[in-house]
Amino acid sequence: MIETVYKYETHCHTAPVSGCAKASVKNTVRFYKDLGYDGIFLTNHFLDGNINRKVRKLPYEEQIGYYFSDYEEAVKEGETAGLKVFPGVELSYKGTDFLIYGPEKNWYLQHPEIMSMEKTEELHLLADAGAFVVQAHPYREAHYIDHIRLYPRCVHAVEVINSNQPVPVNEMADHYADMYGLLKTCGSDNHYGDEFFEHLRHKDLEPVIAGMCSEKPVESVMDFIGMVRSGEMKCFTQSEQGDFLIL
Repeated sequence: MIETVYKYETHCHTAPVSGCAKASVKNTVRFYKDLGYDGIFLTNHFLDGNINRKVRKLPYEEQIGYYFSDYEEAVKEGETAGLKVFPGVELSYKGTDFLIYGPEKNWYLQHPEIMSMEKTEELHLLADAGAFVVQAHPYREAHYIDHIRLYPRCVHAVEVINSNQPVPVNEMADHYADMYGLLKTCGSDNHYGDEFFEHLRHKDLEPVIAGMCSEKPVESVMDFIGMVRSGEMKCFTQSEQGDFLIL
Protein backbone atom coordinates (compact mmCIF):
# COMPACT_ATOMS: atom_id res chain seq x y z
CA MET A 1 0.00 0.00 0.00
CA ILE A 2 1.30 3.47 -0.91
CA GLU A 3 1.77 5.56 2.22
CA THR A 4 2.66 8.88 0.60
CA VAL A 5 1.30 10.13 -2.72
CA TYR A 6 2.35 13.34 -4.45
CA LYS A 7 -0.38 14.77 -6.68
CA TYR A 8 0.01 17.00 -9.76
CA GLU A 9 -2.34 18.76 -12.13
CA THR A 10 -1.06 18.43 -15.70
CA HIS A 11 -3.58 20.60 -17.57
CA CYS A 12 -5.01 23.91 -16.34
CA HIS A 13 -5.62 27.45 -17.54
CA THR A 14 -5.71 30.88 -15.94
CA ALA A 15 -6.92 34.37 -16.75
CA PRO A 16 -6.00 36.69 -18.26
CA VAL A 17 -3.58 34.76 -20.53
CA SER A 18 -6.03 32.05 -21.67
CA GLY A 19 -8.90 33.89 -23.27
CA CYS A 20 -11.41 31.24 -22.16
CA ALA A 21 -10.20 30.94 -18.55
CA LYS A 22 -12.41 32.31 -15.77
CA ALA A 23 -10.10 32.00 -12.76
CA SER A 24 -7.13 34.07 -11.68
CA VAL A 25 -3.68 32.69 -10.99
CA LYS A 26 -4.10 33.20 -7.24
CA ASN A 27 -7.49 31.49 -7.16
CA THR A 28 -6.16 28.50 -9.13
CA VAL A 29 -3.05 28.04 -6.98
CA ARG A 30 -5.09 28.21 -3.77
CA PHE A 31 -7.66 25.75 -5.15
CA TYR A 32 -5.06 23.07 -5.79
CA LYS A 33 -3.29 23.72 -2.53
CA ASP A 34 -6.57 23.27 -0.66
CA LEU A 35 -7.16 19.97 -2.51
CA GLY A 36 -3.85 18.64 -1.21
CA TYR A 37 -1.94 18.85 -4.48
CA ASP A 38 1.83 19.16 -4.49
CA GLY A 39 2.15 20.92 -7.84
CA ILE A 40 0.53 22.07 -11.07
CA PHE A 41 1.59 22.50 -14.68
CA LEU A 42 0.19 25.74 -16.04
CA THR A 43 -0.72 25.00 -19.67
CA ASN A 44 -2.32 28.16 -20.99
CA HIS A 45 -3.37 28.43 -24.62
CA PHE A 46 -0.42 29.48 -26.76
CA LEU A 47 -0.24 32.14 -29.47
CA ASP A 48 -1.81 29.73 -31.97
CA GLY A 49 -4.83 29.13 -29.74
CA ASN A 50 -7.26 30.95 -27.51
CA ILE A 51 -4.79 33.36 -25.96
CA ASN A 52 -6.11 36.73 -24.79
CA ARG A 53 -6.86 38.60 -28.02
CA LYS A 54 -5.36 41.88 -26.85
CA VAL A 55 -1.82 40.58 -27.43
CA ARG A 56 -2.25 39.30 -30.98
CA LYS A 57 -0.90 42.45 -32.66
CA LEU A 58 2.17 42.76 -30.43
CA PRO A 59 5.66 41.79 -31.64
CA TYR A 60 6.46 38.10 -31.13
CA GLU A 61 8.85 38.72 -28.21
CA GLU A 62 6.21 40.75 -26.37
CA GLN A 63 3.60 38.07 -26.99
CA ILE A 64 5.90 35.47 -25.45
CA GLY A 65 6.57 37.75 -22.48
CA TYR A 66 2.84 38.16 -21.96
CA TYR A 67 2.19 34.45 -22.42
CA PHE A 68 4.58 33.48 -19.61
CA SER A 69 3.40 36.27 -17.28
CA ASP A 70 0.70 34.10 -15.68
CA TYR A 71 3.23 31.31 -15.12
CA GLU A 72 5.71 33.71 -13.52
CA GLU A 73 2.97 35.05 -11.26
CA ALA A 74 1.90 31.49 -10.43
CA VAL A 75 5.44 30.57 -9.37
CA LYS A 76 5.40 33.42 -6.84
CA GLU A 77 1.92 32.50 -5.61
CA GLY A 78 3.01 28.88 -5.34
CA GLU A 79 6.03 29.79 -3.24
CA THR A 80 3.73 31.61 -0.82
CA ALA A 81 1.13 28.84 -0.75
CA GLY A 82 3.56 25.91 -0.70
CA LEU A 83 2.66 24.58 -4.15
CA LYS A 84 5.15 23.87 -6.93
CA VAL A 85 4.32 25.41 -10.31
CA PHE A 86 5.84 24.09 -13.53
CA PRO A 87 5.65 25.56 -17.06
CA GLY A 88 3.67 23.96 -19.83
CA VAL A 89 2.13 25.01 -23.14
CA GLU A 90 -1.04 24.05 -24.97
CA LEU A 91 -0.62 24.32 -28.72
CA SER A 92 -3.62 24.31 -31.04
CA TYR A 93 -4.52 23.54 -34.63
CA LYS A 94 -8.17 24.06 -35.58
CA GLY A 95 -9.39 22.66 -32.28
CA THR A 96 -6.81 19.87 -32.06
CA ASP A 97 -4.64 20.50 -29.00
CA PHE A 98 -1.25 19.38 -27.73
CA LEU A 99 0.24 19.71 -24.25
CA ILE A 100 3.96 20.49 -24.36
CA TYR A 101 6.26 19.89 -21.39
CA GLY A 102 9.96 20.72 -21.39
CA PRO A 103 11.02 23.86 -23.28
CA GLU A 104 10.71 27.05 -21.26
CA LYS A 105 10.40 30.75 -22.07
CA ASN A 106 13.85 31.24 -23.59
CA TRP A 107 13.35 28.40 -26.07
CA TYR A 108 10.17 29.97 -27.41
CA LEU A 109 11.84 33.39 -27.59
CA GLN A 110 14.57 31.87 -29.73
CA HIS A 111 12.19 30.10 -32.13
CA PRO A 112 9.70 32.55 -33.67
CA GLU A 113 9.69 30.36 -36.80
CA ILE A 114 7.30 27.95 -35.09
CA MET A 115 4.45 30.33 -35.83
CA SER A 116 4.73 29.67 -39.57
CA MET A 117 5.39 25.92 -39.39
CA GLU A 118 3.00 23.11 -40.22
CA LYS A 119 1.90 21.55 -36.94
CA THR A 120 3.63 18.23 -37.63
CA GLU A 121 6.90 20.06 -38.33
CA GLU A 122 6.54 22.13 -35.17
CA LEU A 123 5.83 19.08 -33.01
CA HIS A 124 8.89 17.27 -34.36
CA LEU A 125 11.04 20.35 -33.72
CA LEU A 126 9.81 20.49 -30.13
CA ALA A 127 10.44 16.78 -29.63
CA ASP A 128 13.96 17.16 -30.99
CA ALA A 129 14.47 19.94 -28.42
CA GLY A 130 13.56 17.52 -25.63
CA ALA A 131 9.87 18.30 -25.30
CA PHE A 132 7.37 15.70 -24.15
CA VAL A 133 4.35 16.00 -26.45
CA VAL A 134 0.85 14.87 -25.41
CA GLN A 135 -2.25 14.97 -27.59
CA ALA A 136 -4.92 16.41 -25.35
CA HIS A 137 -8.54 15.14 -25.42
CA PRO A 138 -8.11 13.80 -28.99
CA TYR A 139 -11.76 12.79 -29.44
CA ARG A 140 -13.28 16.02 -28.12
CA GLU A 141 -16.22 17.34 -30.10
CA ALA A 142 -17.32 20.97 -30.32
CA HIS A 143 -19.09 23.28 -32.75
CA TYR A 144 -15.74 24.81 -33.80
CA ILE A 145 -14.05 21.45 -34.49
CA ASP A 146 -14.62 20.42 -38.09
CA HIS A 147 -13.31 16.89 -37.63
CA ILE A 148 -11.17 14.79 -35.31
CA ARG A 149 -7.45 14.71 -36.12
CA LEU A 150 -4.97 12.20 -34.71
CA TYR A 151 -1.19 12.62 -34.65
CA PRO A 152 0.17 9.26 -33.44
CA ARG A 153 3.57 9.75 -35.12
CA CYS A 154 4.08 13.22 -33.62
CA VAL A 155 3.29 12.66 -29.93
CA HIS A 156 4.71 10.66 -27.05
CA ALA A 157 1.48 10.30 -25.09
CA VAL A 158 -2.27 10.74 -25.08
CA GLU A 159 -4.42 12.43 -22.44
CA VAL A 160 -6.75 9.53 -21.67
CA ILE A 161 -8.72 11.15 -18.86
CA ASN A 162 -9.77 14.76 -19.14
CA SER A 163 -12.24 15.82 -16.43
CA ASN A 164 -13.89 18.24 -18.85
CA GLN A 165 -14.89 15.48 -21.30
CA PRO A 166 -17.62 12.80 -21.21
CA VAL A 167 -16.76 9.15 -20.68
CA PRO A 168 -16.88 8.07 -24.38
CA VAL A 169 -14.34 10.74 -25.35
CA ASN A 170 -11.94 9.53 -22.67
CA GLU A 171 -12.52 5.86 -23.46
CA MET A 172 -11.72 6.44 -27.13
CA ALA A 173 -8.54 8.31 -26.13
CA ASP A 174 -7.50 5.35 -23.98
CA HIS A 175 -8.13 2.97 -26.88
CA TYR A 176 -6.12 5.22 -29.21
CA ALA A 177 -3.16 5.15 -26.81
CA ASP A 178 -3.34 1.37 -26.53
CA MET A 179 -3.54 0.79 -30.27
CA TYR A 180 -0.48 2.93 -31.00
CA GLY A 181 1.54 2.02 -27.92
CA LEU A 182 1.57 5.60 -26.63
CA LEU A 183 2.04 6.65 -23.02
CA LYS A 184 -0.95 7.93 -21.04
CA THR A 185 -1.53 11.07 -19.01
CA CYS A 186 -4.54 12.49 -17.17
CA GLY A 187 -5.53 16.06 -16.35
CA SER A 188 -8.47 18.25 -15.51
CA ASP A 189 -8.40 20.98 -18.17
CA ASN A 190 -9.49 23.36 -15.43
CA HIS A 191 -10.40 26.87 -16.62
CA TYR A 192 -12.51 27.72 -13.56
CA GLY A 193 -10.27 27.47 -10.50
CA ASP A 194 -12.28 26.80 -7.36
CA GLU A 195 -15.55 26.76 -9.36
CA PHE A 196 -14.41 23.76 -11.41
CA PHE A 197 -16.63 21.17 -9.72
CA GLU A 198 -19.66 23.41 -10.19
CA HIS A 199 -18.70 23.84 -13.85
CA LEU A 200 -18.62 20.05 -14.29
CA ARG A 201 -22.04 19.65 -12.68
CA HIS A 202 -23.42 22.32 -15.00
CA LYS A 203 -22.17 20.26 -17.96
CA ASP A 204 -23.70 17.09 -16.48
CA LEU A 205 -20.24 15.59 -16.03
CA GLU A 206 -19.04 13.68 -12.99
CA PRO A 207 -17.54 16.26 -10.59
CA VAL A 208 -14.07 14.78 -10.32
CA ILE A 209 -10.66 16.26 -10.91
CA ALA A 210 -7.88 14.28 -12.59
CA GLY A 211 -4.11 14.32 -12.56
CA MET A 212 -0.89 12.35 -12.18
CA CYS A 213 0.57 11.08 -8.94
CA SER A 214 3.77 9.45 -7.76
CA GLU A 215 5.44 8.05 -4.67
CA LYS A 216 8.19 10.67 -4.82
CA PRO A 217 8.00 14.40 -5.45
CA VAL A 218 8.52 15.97 -8.86
CA GLU A 219 11.36 18.48 -8.69
CA SER A 220 11.44 19.72 -12.30
CA VAL A 221 9.71 19.36 -15.65
CA MET A 222 12.39 16.95 -16.85
CA ASP A 223 11.92 14.96 -13.65
CA PHE A 224 8.21 14.68 -14.47
CA ILE A 225 8.92 13.57 -18.05
CA GLY A 226 11.30 10.89 -16.86
CA MET A 227 8.80 9.60 -14.31
CA VAL A 228 6.01 9.42 -16.90
CA ARG A 229 8.30 7.50 -19.26
CA SER A 230 9.35 5.09 -16.51
CA GLY A 231 5.81 4.44 -15.32
CA GLU A 232 6.40 6.06 -11.92
CA MET A 233 3.61 8.59 -12.57
CA LYS A 234 0.10 7.14 -12.28
CA CYS A 235 -3.24 8.57 -13.36
CA PHE A 236 -5.75 9.39 -10.61
CA THR A 237 -9.11 11.02 -10.02
CA GLN A 238 -10.32 12.84 -6.92
CA SER A 239 -13.87 13.80 -6.03
CA GLU A 240 -15.04 17.05 -4.51
CA GLN A 241 -15.31 15.21 -1.20
CA GLY A 242 -11.68 14.09 -1.44
CA ASP A 243 -12.21 10.48 -2.53
CA PHE A 244 -8.95 9.55 -4.25
CA LEU A 245 -8.56 6.77 -6.81
CA ILE A 246 -5.36 5.66 -8.57
CA LEU A 247 -6.22 4.24 -11.98
